[in-house]
Amino acid sequence: MEKAYICGVGMTPFARHPQRSMKDLAREAITNALADASVAQQDIQAVYCANSMAGIVTGQESIRGQVVLNAMGITGVPVVNVENACASGATAVHQAWMSVAAGLYDSVLVLGVEKLYHEDRLVSMRALASATDVELSSGQSQQSSFLAESSRRLANYMQDSGATLRHVAEVAAKSRRHASLNPLAHYRETYTVDEILASPVAAPPLTRLMCSPISDGAAAVVICSEKFRRERSLKVVRIAASVLRSGGTPGPLAGRSVDDAADAAYNMAGLGPEDISLAEVHDTTAASELMLYERLRFCKKNEAPAYVDEGGPSLGGRLPVNTSGGLIARGHPVGATGVAQICELTWQLRQQAGDRQVINPRAALAHNAGGTLAGESAATAIHILTI
Repeated sequence: MEKAYICGVGMTPFARHPQRSMKDLAREAITNALADASVAQQDIQAVYCANSMAGIVTGQESIRGQVVLNAMGITGVPVVNVENACASGATAVHQAWMSVAAGLYDSVLVLGVEKLYHEDRLVSMRALASATDVELSSGQSQQSSFLAESSRRLANYMQDSGATLRHVAEVAAKSRRHASLNPLAHYRETYTVDEILASPVAAPPLTRLMCSPISDGAAAVVICSEKFRRERSLKVVRIAASVLRSGGTPGPLAGRSVDDAADAAYNMAGLGPEDISLAEVHDTTAASELMLYERLRFCKKNEAPAYVDEGGPSLGGRLPVNTSGGLIARGHPVGATGVAQICELTWQLRQQAGDRQVINPRAALAHNAGGTLAGESAATAIHILTI
């Protein structure tokens, strides 16, 4: 397979944008990414557009990508609409990577865009509720189900590892400190561990400040081939690994989709966890992030609490995690989240992350997950980027 690179990234601020349309958000992210890559619209040979919730929230189905791209004059090229729950963005990156690595295209645009906020909160909740087996959900709000699942996993993990709710609050406080340094983050306020513990309970024992919000936003990346990079002397970040797995497998493989995806990504990149300089992970809750440290091999089994205590996932620590603020603070416009992770890691590897810059990063990992099936993520995507 051919090498594939990221040559441009761009995104909007993540927030509640009630007055902005998907077209407007997409235009800003795409314009920024193309300018960052020094690439014109007519240079793009294909587009992969990630969106998960528009059919329910806005009523736009079927041709979501064509609609938002046509509004800014990107027409004629293949447009692939990608929907894979909260992993839609990373899935679109994976599809684009495959197309370039296979030699089909030299320059491909990936767009992740989502309007999740709705003045009727039940609409947003109904959209989130669709990311499960609806025949088994009995009409329950999937936001509650996601949080309940995280709480269940946390209870088991606390029993095995000795972790406490304070460790979860420390992870949340860390991510909110990081977000305070990110001008594109949904929430930039900082909170102490005690303030996070004292905030209203969302799903016992998780408090509201430990959980991701409802956000709108868009993010875009341009992926190119070695030939395209050389012809234009572009500064790039290499996609060293791109892995996509599905969960919900019964039997002995149940619950192993994250572990298997991580192992496959490290093998593809020819790297180990010790080579990773920083990571963006899918923290639907701060508890999810705490447990992912071990699944992604950042520390050994049951050692995540010690990793937190030593400041490992904080800026300046052994392996900073969610320097953007993660889902709980940068925000979580579902279809855009996985692409935003790639933007953050690209800025970090280029040393363009400002006050949240990690010192001399060489390799970075993104973990994006989506949906719930049989007690685990229905989709898991992992990317490793290198310079």
